[in-house]
Amino acid sequence: MPKLQNRNVLISGASIAGPALAFWLKRYGFEPTVVEKSPALREGGQAIDVLGTATEVVRRMGLLERVHEMSTGKRGTSYVGADGKPRASISSENFNGVGADGDTEIQRGDLAQVLYDATREDVEYLFGDSISALREDEQGVHVTFEHAAPRTFDLVIGADGVHSHTRELVFGPESEFAEHMGYYIAIYTTPNLLNLDHWELDYSTPGTIAGSYSARHNTESKAIFAWASDKLDYDYRDTDQQRRILTDRFTGQGWEVPRLLAELPSAKDFYFDAMTQIKMDSWSRGRVALVGDAGYCASPLSGQGADLSLVGAYVLAGELAAAAGDHTVAFGEYNEKMRPMVDACLQFAEGVGGWYAPASKAMIRFRDLNVRLLPYLPWRGLIGGAPQKVARTIAAEDYSFATARQ
Repeated sequence: MPKLQNRNVLISGASIAGPALAFWLKRYGFEPTVVEKSPALREGGQAIDVLGTATEVVRRMGLLERVHEMSTGKRGTSYVGADGKPRASISSENFNGVGADGDTEIQRGDLAQVLYDATREDVEYLFGDSISALREDEQGVHVTFEHAAPRTFDLVIGADGVHSHTRELVFGPESEFAEHMGYYIAIYTTPNLLNLDHWELDYSTPGTIAGSYSARHNTESKAIFAWASDKLDYDYRDTDQQRRILTDRFTGQGWEVPRLLAELPSAKDFYFDAMTQIKMDSWSRGRVALVGDAGYCASPLSGQGADLSLVGAYVLAGELAAAAGDHTVAFGEYNEKMRPMVDACLQFAEGVGGWYAPASKAMIRFRDLNVRLLPYLPWRGLIGGAPQKVARTIAAEDYSFATARQ
């Protein structure tokens, strides 16, 4: 068995893909270091699904029980009118496959915490820092940090999200790879203002949707807003500007929107961004590769961001282990094996926005009618099971033979 090479790996980003990759690399005998620009693990974000192959990956990590313990337990969703009365409701049971084989829904921040807890004891984390420059030669990648002393790593992996600085440094500006999906989204935590019991309420006007769903065993809720819009000119680091954009767009709307907006100034986990897809021909260049949203964000419309991150981290680490650390082989295999799932998720997201935030009152009524009829349709399994099918586009290959090369 060949001796493991390129053992020292820097991972930029400590959300989902970064810690998941660090977990597997450490298991295979590598020495990962994770750098995260936030001073601590980032909380917040919306509820995310762990489906299909990603569920199997979490099971192999030994973390599935913990993920289930932190599941949202959401029972369903109602679409309401301005008077708060339900126009249509759908329960999780109506979606074929939901809950099967360990599939579950969990808050993004909670999943990040689970992954961090599983790696914090034997993986080096550098919080409050980031990469400022990269220079590659035959000895490795020479990394300059914003704060820490420069270091040289054998490989660098960008797991730093849709606005990846690693991608910008190595592959080029975001504009070359980002495709605006025509929508924006904002999420933040509020008290459980509506006394929701593992349920979500959504209110639509043409081109917008505002909602609230209970979280963390009903002790709090998440306010979520989405709306159709051409690309806006704003600074994605300026949260005050983003709060104004959100407030201006939804001020004057009915239902519980004023109460939800009233909680915005005190929200500590405010998230705002365009719904964007990242499309790249290759996720590697030299000794640098990308994983998760940094390389193939499918947008929140796909519902597959966590799945892509978990599976992508598993495949990338597994291929590096199988190639005994030879990145020239492993990165090519990673690109080839992840491509079918990435393409399926990107395609699945296209057109979802018209259903999620219908453009007209007629389309809102049509959506609600379809939701009411779904439990009685003979093809409901095909509709409800579509996300699970996409999440199983590729299987979790067995890399156990490559464990802990020395």
